[in-house]
Amino acid sequence: VQLAESGGGLVQPGGSLRLSCAASGFTFSNYPLSWFRQPPGKERELVGAIASNGRGTHYADSVKGRFTISRDNTRNTMYLQIDTLKPEDTAVYYCTGQIGDERYWGQGTQVTVSS
Repeated sequence: VQLAESGGGLVQPGGSLRLSCAASGFTFSNYPLSWFRQPPGKERELVGAIASNGRGTHYADSVKGRFTISRDNTRNTMYLQIDTLKPEDTAVYYCTGQIGDERYWGQGTQVTVSS
């Protein structure tokens, strides 16, 4: 199982980014997946999750209305659209999934929001 995030970078406040999580090594369409983030000096926190068929999503209160999780099961890829970025969104963003008995994580992608 491999999960690989991409799409992070330095963005000005109010800007947007789309993160991607490319998956391999398992039947992607069978599993719900999640995004987490870890701000500097803080614990990792849940951003949101998406059902295996993409028809259900859940978000942390802090990101509702600005973050959108989607997935393309034909491309084995999950996405995180982040709009109206704020400095407090600065963090390493991770995708994760519980595959069988083990939880797998990507290596993370850094998002920095600064003017």
